[in-house]
Amino acid sequence: MNKKKMKSILRRWAFLSLAFAALVARPVSAAEKPAIEWHEWSDDIFAQAQKEHRFVLLDLEAVWCHWCHVMDVETYADPKVIELVRAKYLAVKVDQDSRPDISNRYEDYGWPATVVFNSDGSEIVKRQGYLPPKMMASMLQAIIDDPSPGPSITKETPLEPASGVGLTTAQRKKLEQELRADYDSKNKGWGTVQKFLDWDIIEFCLEQTIAGNHEFEKMARETLDAQLQLIDPGWGGVYQYSTDGDWQHPHFEKIMQFQAENLRIYAEAYALWQDPKYLAAAQHIREYLRNFLTSPEGAFYTSQDADLVEGEHSADYFALDDKARRAKGIPRVDQHIYTRENGWAINALATLAAVTGDAGTLAEATRAADWIVAHRSLGGGGFSHDEKDPGGPYFGDQVYLARAFLKLYETTADRKWLQHATETAQFAADHFQSNAGYVAFTGSLGKKLAPKPQVDENTAFARLTNELNFCTGNAADRGRAEHAMHYLAAPGVAARRGFLVGGILLADRELSRPPLHLTIIGAKDDPKAHELFAAALRQPAPYKRLEWWDTKEGPLPNPDVEYPTFDRAAAFVCTEKNCSAPIFDEAKIGGFIKRSHTR
Repeated sequence: MNKKKMKSILRRWAFLSLAFAALVARPVSAAEKPAIEWHEWSDDIFAQAQKEHRFVLLDLEAVWCHWCHVMDVETYADPKVIELVRAKYLAVKVDQDSRPDISNRYEDYGWPATVVFNSDGSEIVKRQGYLPPKMMASMLQAIIDDPSPGPSITKETPLEPASGVGLTTAQRKKLEQELRADYDSKNKGWGTVQKFLDWDIIEFCLEQTIAGNHEFEKMARETLDAQLQLIDPGWGGVYQYSTDGDWQHPHFEKIMQFQAENLRIYAEAYALWQDPKYLAAAQHIREYLRNFLTSPEGAFYTSQDADLVEGEHSADYFALDDKARRAKGIPRVDQHIYTRENGWAINALATLAAVTGDAGTLAEATRAADWIVAHRSLGGGGFSHDEKDPGGPYFGDQVYLARAFLKLYETTADRKWLQHATETAQFAADHFQSNAGYVAFTGSLGKKLAPKPQVDENTAFARLTNELNFCTGNAADRGRAEHAMHYLAAPGVAARRGFLVGGILLADRELSRPPLHLTIIGAKDDPKAHELFAAALRQPAPYKRLEWWDTKEGPLPNPDVEYPTFDRAAAFVCTEKNCSAPIFDEAKIGGFIKRSHTR
């Protein structure tokens, strides 16, 4: 073993030793010495509540969440709260990352989210965020005195069906205008209280930029530049969001979805604008994933806590450099390995590998995908969320892992990944389709609560299956995309999203046109074919179909274009408007695409 590799291993072990020591030495919080008996979520809790004439109190928390820790340390340790809970409640604590079905249902209320149920499973109250002890005690007593549903419990208005598969012209214009109107030109980005990078909005802006829209280009670049302030200068990785309507008051938790999607979007932005600061941002996040959220087997952990000491603000801690932080300890890493979170990470790393051509980044993505296939497979194309799921399987795991498989197919041209993507999408369609869109598995919430459609998952599934249709030629995939889009186009869906409509606009746009289609023809052991393939991967087009046809492998999965063969490697590019002649020089691929956009 060479010295460089040995030093790398020793540094890795030193970090892991420090991390373990920090976890062991972490101060014990009040939440770890519970005066309240916490139960698991199940139908049985309601049967017990009926038997004992109690209410059910759900504390839906996130293990990385500062205010959830404050609730544990202050509110649930308060003597009056403890007295009331013991007298008339069964308390249930759920980590929302572990239960996507419950998280989806109450995503507008957290985290923490506090929900109180009657013993029959009907909701009495839903509260968002931190509740101080006096407020909590007052609420618990009020429910005991009068268990009638409060003003937070409103009957859900049935969605009006969409008039067609996609958005109407009026809907589309209205959503685009919403993005313009809600943009904060003073502080940059979207949102007036919390500032964060919404990846779907930025991806929509990238697509608009490619089409020549300079207004959306300006908004995207300003937001990307502002978001750089939320990248941890000490360890890399991105904080979840900033409060106070600016970018200078971060919440310090580092959640996988934010790491992965920020990494992916900065990689896509670098591909488009070639701005080195965007590549640096993506690489800083990748380093954080490697050093903090990667398991020894290569799969990815879930998150890192906002607090070093639970319930105590950590701004002073995160202002320190690496050495000073480690001297104090390391905030807890949630070492659950969830399929959904790994799907996000794999997709992001494969995107960065495509843009940079870095084999190490691609190896990290494929190693994680191999681990998930080996350890989370349910058979039949489906995947569990964790090693054991109390309520799964869940729709989101299938959607985001299938998306990652499809990205690996694009990035490697290895058809096994396309097969995985196809099978997982089929599993999702077989298990989660309903007349209202793709929703959580009907048994996952038990008999008391109905599952709820989730917009982001439907959006991702519409986009995934639309792309699969072009890659495989399977008309059923197009039908699945249209089914999900029919739900997204229902007038009430986008209306409830505020400015968070970038994904819906992307799905609508993609279902109305074919992707940029690049095909490389040549043997996979031909260096020139590799150069053409690498150049095609670098093209700034998130909505892209890239294939490598080595005739020794047989026909392409969807041979919808007849290509001639040559005595040397060649590339073909088809845009929405035209197709190229054979291209033998990789430098000319981008030129043809740019000329096509200006015609």
